[in-house]
Amino acid sequence: MTGVRTALDARAQPATAATLEGFPGLMELAGMKFRVTRDDFQDAVTWVARSLPARPTVPVLRGILLEATEQGVTVSGYDYETSARMQVPAEVPEPGTVLVSGRLLADITKALPNKPVDVAFDGTHLTIAAGRATFSLPIIPVEDYPQLPTPPAPTGAVPAEEFAQAVGQVAVAAGKDDTLPMLTGIRVEIEGDKVVMAATDRFRLAVREFEWKPATPGLEAAVLVPARTLAEAAKTMTSSASADIEIEMGDGSSVGAEGMLGVTSGPRQTTARLLDAEFPKFRQLLPATHTAVASVEVTPLTDAIKRVALVAERGAQVRMQFSEDGLVLAAGGDDSSSAEESLPAEFAGEPLTIAFNPGYLQEGLGALGTEHVHMGFTSPSRPAVLCPAAEELPQADDSGAFPASTGSYTYLLMPVRLPG
Repeated sequence: MTGVRTALDARAQPATAATLEGFPGLMELAGMKFRVTRDDFQDAVTWVARSLPARPTVPVLRGILLEATEQGVTVSGYDYETSARMQVPAEVPEPGTVLVSGRLLADITKALPNKPVDVAFDGTHLTIAAGRATFSLPIIPVEDYPQLPTPPAPTGAVPAEEFAQAVGQVAVAAGKDDTLPMLTGIRVEIEGDKVVMAATDRFRLAVREFEWKPATPGLEAAVLVPARTLAEAAKTMTSSASADIEIEMGDGSSVGAEGMLGVTSGPRQTTARLLDAEFPKFRQLLPATHTAVASVEVTPLTDAIKRVALVAERGAQVRMQFSEDGLVLAAGGDDSSSAEESLPAEFAGEPLTIAFNPGYLQEGLGALGTEHVHMGFTSPSRPAVLCPAAEELPQADDSGAFPASTGSYTYLLMPVRLPG
């Protein structure tokens, strides 16, 4: 596995007979033995357990696989769609493989005292001992466990921090309805050293562009990756901001041919099946110009949306009234509770009133990562565009239109129909 640590952690003491004497019955067990630090073991088991299915279609898939070799201990989980594995350094006097309940193992590792952990398998039960605590777990027949997939060849690499930000900004717009699989994915387009990611749930569209290091110069490819898997990888594989994330989908003309994605960072690796669906042609949704533009400070705007939305029935809509005087947020109506709050805003163009789903609006603002947002409008019934703010608002051309942002991130949001 690329980047997997093989050096033993200096904190892990040799699992000799002398060091194991404190655990009753442990010396009589045979079949597999290893010693590992509590933090390493807990980290690996917790990370893999996150990917286990809550209601597995096959009972054996609820298990976590422990494989002890001379290189250390590999902790793995698999549900036929996604896999997760992590290798940790360990002293392994007796190599072996065992499968146990993943959720139970995760709960136990979280509760262990901060002492070296000794694990042993006697053919029927797995014993876990740390300090004065000892646990005995029944095993799951390992012969029924499916073969874990091997990731495709490396496609390219991107700095972990860049990867996490890009995926987070795009995944926020991905759909969650599994009956529309093309909307639950992130479209990944590769053109040499440039990557464009896009996701949409029909109500908003997020597009992010960034540079990376392709394994094959001049590479061109496009695949649809499960958004949930990619987002989880982005969250959990970025502990070191200086490390690279390796993306594995094949190289050269074979990118996507195996229908699988691999993501590797240091000792962690996850795989997922690519989605076999047609992603919408998203570029035609992005306007080239706007009839009005605004710049607003993100934090006060987000806080104001939360307050005003309290009176919006089922969070239906928050109205935004833009003019040269600034921005007025409003919700509710004459026949029900209502709220209004004004905010300073730079604005250019014809005054307009437009309404949005407050949740979608807040998620878009939260994904920007900047202090100010630039908003571009065409009409109250057409999508608005949110972008990280540049230094100043764009200037109108001779026809009175404002050019759209050419930045690396765009969040397009459909408005809600205004009453009346």
